[in-house]
Amino acid sequence: MTNTWTYRNDLLGSFDQGSLQGFDVVATDGSIGSVDEYDNLNGSGYLVVDTGFWIFGKRRLIPAGVVTSIDAEREEVHVSMTKDEIKSAPDYDDTVDRTSDDWYRTTSGSYYDPYSW
Repeated sequence: MTNTWTYRNDLLGSFDQGSLQGFDVVATDGSIGSVDEYDNLNGSGYLVVDTGFWIFGKRRLIPAGVVTSIDAEREEVHVSMTKDEIKSAPDYDDTVDRTSDDWYRTTSGSYYDPYSW
């Protein structure tokens, strides 16, 4: 069993709804963009990251299990992936219900499973 859609236990309670929006997202090899939106519900948590010009304005859905730390003072969210791994991730589809569409969660989740805690 993986924790792809669940934040690490030590991160729970460290942020409120709305408090991560605009935070920088930092991969293991540098910044990749900023948090556009997120959800911290247990078992369906995710970040939507706006990568800006870095990968031509693409947005990426990053499951909560990939988040390794949150630095509220520096306004950074750190993830357990490299820039290239995020660049190679499935395209974000904003027409899909991210919390209940099983096919979408399984498809994108299978890509992120190896990076989850």
